[in-house]
Amino acid sequence: MSEAVYIAGVGVISAIGNNVAEHLTAFEQEKAGMGDITALESIHRGLLPVAEVKLTNGQLAEMTGLSPDISRTTQLSLVAAKEAVADAAIPGLSNWRTGFISANTVGGMDKSEDFFVDFLRDNNKGKLRFVWDHECGSVTETVADRLGITDIVTTISTACSSSANAIFYAARLIKNGLLDIAIAGGADALTKFTLNGFNTLMILDKEFCKPFDEHRAGLNLGEGAGYLVLVSDKVAKSLQKTPYCKLSGYANSNDAYHQTASSPDGTGSYLAMTRALKKSGLEPSAIDYINLHGTGTPNNDSGEGTAITRVFERNYPPMSSTKSYTGHTLGASGAIEAVFSVLAIKHGIIYPNLRFQTPMEGLHLKPATTFLKDKKVENVMSNSFGFGGNCTSLIFSKS
Repeated sequence: MSEAVYIAGVGVISAIGNNVAEHLTAFEQEKAGMGDITALESIHRGLLPVAEVKLTNGQLAEMTGLSPDISRTTQLSLVAAKEAVADAAIPGLSNWRTGFISANTVGGMDKSEDFFVDFLRDNNKGKLRFVWDHECGSVTETVADRLGITDIVTTISTACSSSANAIFYAARLIKNGLLDIAIAGGADALTKFTLNGFNTLMILDKEFCKPFDEHRAGLNLGEGAGYLVLVSDKVAKSLQKTPYCKLSGYANSNDAYHQTASSPDGTGSYLAMTRALKKSGLEPSAIDYINLHGTGTPNNDSGEGTAITRVFERNYPPMSSTKSYTGHTLGASGAIEAVFSVLAIKHGIIYPNLRFQTPMEGLHLKPATTFLKDKKVENVMSNSFGFGGNCTSLIFSKS
């Protein structure tokens, strides 16, 4: 059994950048990625802001070498996964037992929507190449094939905690001796179905979102992908490059309070955080930064805030929601924010919670509001809480 699981590489693409370097610049410049809908064909153009990746499907295809007919989710996934693998720079990757554990919630729905535009007008029309990779697993399989990974390939889909659970599962596969290396994370693209669905739930903000603010009105949907390269201690010792950090704690809980709403008292959130701390062997006081789930919806933020108050008993570390930059990237959010957590340790930075002004009533929580660097950041908690009460917390620690 592997004694520890290390992070050897990271890759990310979102509305604020196409790679890690661009994200770090956007954070320091406090430049959010939200704006009017431009790429998605939607009746909500000009009404609901979203956080789109600033690349067309054609431009993504040029980066990946995939056909433009392949879903946007797959394109985003491959961009970030390739960056993570290149960043890890593991010699002889094929000589190790390597897995690809990937998450998403929409699969190739963007292309399926294109198919049905023509098909519903005339059921003899519609291009079937737009629906062949509709299901979530096909995204994973296409990217794994391009990466040359065959040992273990699997897909996780647990709503907004999906890619955090992919990282969680990858670590367990390594710790139990089934893999030496795992590329783990997730991707999701914006689709009309998703946007319309969240609008029906009445949890979208017509302005840029304000996570953890008393006057928050909802979330902004985003898209993107994030991946970590996790390695066993044996692999870590063979590398010339020092790993970023280790994944010291992780836990999942499910309070099953409601199909889409979080438990108002944060039961699932509390269990995920406390169990992740127990797994890591750390006390709450050892956490130097919390990357909040922080969607900006009234229910989610108050539930998470209540749980944080219980866990940390007002001895709060710096915290912020980076969804104030990227929007809520759904199945990709856990992994994208895991990348940010790893980078916080690597560079000693605390990300600002943009647009925060007024603390939530009854909770004494005030997220960081400016970009801070040269800070002591050795242990970071990253929260990802999904529909159905599926809650996951990850803890990354300096190695």
